[in-house]
Amino acid sequence: MPLALLALAIGAFGIGTTEFVIMGLLPQVAGDFGVSIPTAGLLVTGYALGVVIGAPLMTVLGTKVPRKRMLMLLMVFFIAGNLLSAVAPAFAVMLIGRVIASLAHGAFFGIGSVVAAELVAPDKKAGAIAMMFTGLTVANVVGVPLGTLIGQSVGWRVTFGIVAGLGVVGLVGIAKLVPELPRPEGVHLRHELAAFKNAQVLLAMAMTVLGFGGVFAAITYIAPMMTHIAGFADGSVTWLLVLFGLGMVGGNLVGGKFADRALMPMLYVSLGALAVVLALFTLTAHNKIAAAVTIALIGALGFATVPPLQKRVLDQAHGAPTLASAVNIGAFNLGNALAAWLGGLVIAAGFGYTAPNWVGAALAAAALALAVLSAALERRDGAHSSVVAAGTPAEQRTPVHH
Repeated sequence: MPLALLALAIGAFGIGTTEFVIMGLLPQVAGDFGVSIPTAGLLVTGYALGVVIGAPLMTVLGTKVPRKRMLMLLMVFFIAGNLLSAVAPAFAVMLIGRVIASLAHGAFFGIGSVVAAELVAPDKKAGAIAMMFTGLTVANVVGVPLGTLIGQSVGWRVTFGIVAGLGVVGLVGIAKLVPELPRPEGVHLRHELAAFKNAQVLLAMAMTVLGFGGVFAAITYIAPMMTHIAGFADGSVTWLLVLFGLGMVGGNLVGGKFADRALMPMLYVSLGALAVVLALFTLTAHNKIAAAVTIALIGALGFATVPPLQKRVLDQAHGAPTLASAVNIGAFNLGNALAAWLGGLVIAAGFGYTAPNWVGAALAAAALALAVLSAALERRDGAHSSVVAAGTPAEQRTPVHH
């Protein structure tokens, strides 16, 4: 079992590297293709939208395919997209390569979350999901900074070639280490789609869009913000991304641990603190030390929301969670795309490189409001169910089988 989770983490490492490394290389890519920074930001938006579309599409296409085989096929898409990005002769071609790679992202994490949860006891599910996502967070400590350093030193094309190589390692790891898990009997696409009739599933996905979107509003433009506002040298972006990644690793593990104990309180704390820290980043971005601390906190608080939100979707879509799980990964990236686009808008409008931080704070605050609403509706529905059950004669109650 630990080796299976390791294999999933290896795949997550490669995917995490390609998702986040572009942010440290935006100035280089923009310069090579002769486009503006906001235009280069479309490489973030395009990737994120590809995840949003690819998550349900690839999951539905894979409903008849064993989960292990589908995970391997997704890694093939990932490899092909990164190779195309590495050799792209024009900006539009690179954008296409990013989209191809992104098609693997949502379904990989969605199916991978279900597989990870099936490998452990019920009270360890969030921890197992967090273990898989550790690959994504470690990518931000190792893969992204190294990729940024290589890109700044010998060219961003080399970075994407290496990322394609990481995909090959992930593919081999899945083939060798992930067990063949039988598909649940009697679960069809209509059962997977039925999960979206549950208001709590939709609320959790909306929290995902807004909460992690808040992180991306700030982090997408971290390179120009830190070099133009804080006064860091271009080379310093690498270790700033290491701080962001370390925060993500810590936040992911803490989020996974406490989500198995007190899921909603964990969301209240992380989303509320994230909104405050993002608002403060507008001020701390002007000081090198304060900016560095804030970047680490954004990573920690942002990723502390990932295991609880993913587990909440799995819990609410119990019985047929695969599509809902994958769509929730798409929701993370819908938030990324929305935030990157909004951040580019406020920069292009002349509000400065720190303006996206206010966008992020507003998104995180909205996610917190939805979390409070979700819990209130759950309490109301629970109380209503108790009243109905109490008023029903025992001989008329329908037994519930688990």
